[in-house]
Amino acid sequence: MDEIYEFLKAAGTYYLATAEGDQPHVRPFGTIDVYEGKLYIQTGLTKDVARQMLANPKVELCAFHEGKWIRVTAKAVHEANVAAETHMLDAHPELKAMYQPGDGNTAVFALTEGTATIASFTEAPRTCSF
Repeated sequence: MDEIYEFLKAAGTYYLATAEGDQPHVRPFGTIDVYEGKLYIQTGLTKDVARQMLANPKVELCAFHEGKWIRVTAKAVHEANVAAETHMLDAHPELKAMYQPGDGNTAVFALTEGTATIASFTEAPRTCSF
């Protein structure tokens, strides 16, 4: 899991794919954190992306960094955990103007039942589960 976190953190931006019915939705994200052994992403509960993950928790993330890319397939599980929200916002202080732990909008989603593949054009892909 540490390698997944470090890759996504180094990339800075990753792309999160969700679905609404049969329509996929992809958008750039930057929030990534590890708290108590779980990989988390963060958004606001008022956003479509949160509504989509609550309705269908199957997500994929993709990022590119230094000639390699990562694809992560996981289940995004909403956790009403103020400590995890605080940890996330401390890791991403630029979001504190928009989000506060326990405000009813800040939401952290643990990525569970995940598989990550790191690949490039010059090396064999490596896959791990978490």
